[in-house]
Amino acid sequence: MLAAASGAYVLADEKWTLPRVHTYGSSVASQSVIREAGCNIKGNINDRGERIYHMPGQAYYAATRINAARGERWFCSQWEAWLAGWRKSKV
Repeated sequence: MLAAASGAYVLADEKWTLPRVHTYGSSVASQSVIREAGCNIKGNINDRGERIYHMPGQAYYAATRINAARGERWFCSQWEAWLAGWRKSKV
């Protein structure tokens, strides 16, 4: 029953798309980050390669910087970050 409801939702929603990556440029080294209005979740990659997203108000949100050359980016929702394979910061 859940599968049928989920399938009907996707079929009924003509605008259903996968999450967008919020970067600009053709090569990884030349990418700069474009932050769209309302997209205030920071996707950061730590020294161990873990993909972690930070929400406004969390402990390290203000200190977190986005570096597109490392693959870091902005997300518009927690769902978008999770679907892209990132986890929420623990603090």
